[in-house]
Amino acid sequence: MKIKNCLLLMLVSVLYLPPLSAQPLDGQALQQALLATERDVADRVRDSSRKPLQVLEFLGLQRGMQTLDLYAASGYYTYIIAKAIGPSGTVFAQNAPHIANYEDNIGERPQSQALAAMVEATGLNNVQALLRPSTDLGLAPNSIDFVLISQILHDYYNTNPQRAHQLLQHLYQIVKPGGIVGIIDHVGVEGADNRRMHRMTIDDAHSLVLATGFIIEAESSVLRNPQDSHRRSIFDPILNRQTDQFLLRLRKPLNNTAH
Repeated sequence: MKIKNCLLLMLVSVLYLPPLSAQPLDGQALQQALLATERDVADRVRDSSRKPLQVLEFLGLQRGMQTLDLYAASGYYTYIIAKAIGPSGTVFAQNAPHIANYEDNIGERPQSQALAAMVEATGLNNVQALLRPSTDLGLAPNSIDFVLISQILHDYYNTNPQRAHQLLQHLYQIVKPGGIVGIIDHVGVEGADNRRMHRMTIDDAHSLVLATGFIIEAESSVLRNPQDSHRRSIFDPILNRQTDQFLLRLRKPLNNTAH
């Protein structure tokens, strides 16, 4: 399996052609965008723990890409990705219909309204709100360069591992051969009640990904936090959202074999 994956990675690195409009990420410009006062102050406060610039640089996001922010909520990462990819790229900001009325982090309005208000207030012309189920996105096969799954895969997996498998299967179909999927999630430990604590083990994430057909191209420690107590809920006030998180960069192989 390891030899096969290495060979596939070599083929991807040689043959994958990013979109013609794609250019390297401008880290300095994105850092300035993160500091912009047009962003909600609550989002700017979260940057120190979420480290979006380092995350997106690791994942290989480029300007001009067609991207999907899965479960965009009120748009924390939607704004950042939109600024990173520039006007020649697109962000599909997805929220499922059944959760569109969940309140935003401040508890003032539904997330879908908060997302729409953010897009309007910041004048982002490269964002398209996508109010559809995550396994029926309505996007064309092989059309997306980059997907971000941030802090939600555990919800699918802990409810039913098959549900998580179906999600990744659907993403596999819409991602271009050679395209990228980034996964961020809260680290759980074997034997703990990870469903109650909204966590998942790294081994479970690896097994799930490989069973779906994606290649695990790299893993980053940028979001790891050894001070986290893995047997506490991620919502425990003691943790103050400073959880230990894993970060995976997946690649869809060029052979585009259906799974």
